[in-house]
This record gives sequence, C-alpha cells and structure tokens, in this order.
Amino acid sequence: MIRLFTALSVPDDVAETLARRQTGLPGAKWRGAEQLHITLAFYGEVEARRADDLAVELERAATGGPFEIALAGVGAFGEGHRTQALWAGVEPNERLSVLAGRCRSAAERAAVVLERRDYRPHLTLAYLKPHANPDRIGAWIAGHNLLRSPPIRVDRFGLYSSVLTHDGSHYELEREYIL
Repeated sequence: MIRLFTALSVPDDVAETLARRQTGLPGAKWRGAEQLHITLAFYGEVEARRADDLAVELERAATGGPFEIALAGVGAFGEGHRTQALWAGVEPNERLSVLAGRCRSAAERAAVVLERRDYRPHLTLAYLKPHANPDRIGAWIAGHNLLRSPPIRVDRFGLYSSVLTHDGSHYELEREYIL
C-alpha cells in the first residue's frame, strides 16, 4: 500500500515569501518549503496495482493548458483549543476546480475510493499542537490575513507519495503531468 495525493507544487519565490510569515506562534509546527503544496485530490492508502492504474488515468486529467492561481488570506481548520492547522487560501479559480475534479474522476476510473468532501483549495502552513493558545492563533491570523501572492503559473501537477514519520510527512514526487 502506498499513500498518494495529487498536488500543485509551490514556486521557490512564493515559498520564501511564506517562510517569512511562518513565525511568532508557539505550538505551530511550520511546514518547510519541500512540504508546501496545494492538494488537488487525496487518495489515501492505495494498492500498488491501483496506484499504477491511477497514474495512467491521471494522464487524462492533464488537459486544458496552463493557467494562473493566487494565494489570498489565511485561516485555520478547527476552533479554539481544537484548532489543528493554519492555511493560506487560494482565490476561487474555475480552472483549478476543474483540474481537481479531473483528478477525482481519475481515481474513480482506477477504482480508488475517495472520501466525499467539498474541494477547498488551500496551502497548509503549519500544524498546531493541542496546547496552542487560541488568542495567539487569532492574533496570528489577524496579522497575516492580507496575504496575497502574485499570480502563480500552473503548467503541471504531480502525483505524490506520502510517508508519515515522527518529524511529519515526507513527500516524494512519483510522477509529473504537464498541462
């Protein structure tokens, strides 16, 4: 079994800009540049044969040509003492939503069962320890909520494997798809 997801990588200049914001919040485990991505679809644990089928089916998702997205704002998943993660938002973008839908359709064609949830594009900046102070989290969000990136050109996406370790997830690009 292999844990898989499709995602957009983040250009180095955007990762550097985000790194400057990844400070000032005790209890935050900030994501390194190599961990920053915008998930298109999360497939979970997949058998090797189905993973091969998925990789082939994703070729059909790689259509439509390049487009641009932009990061806008920050927020958190969870509330109060149950806040689990900080994220940077992605401006609504029809082309991005279509691409994410195509990645989900590829999973269905490959007989990979997905969780049913709405697609909310974001970039996870940090995971939070349970003792993180909700007031400090709110202050961090208020201090960074005007985040806006320059346009980010999307001309490819990747199929990534994920291995959970004590130090967090380690991601490996398994295959890249050019739009």
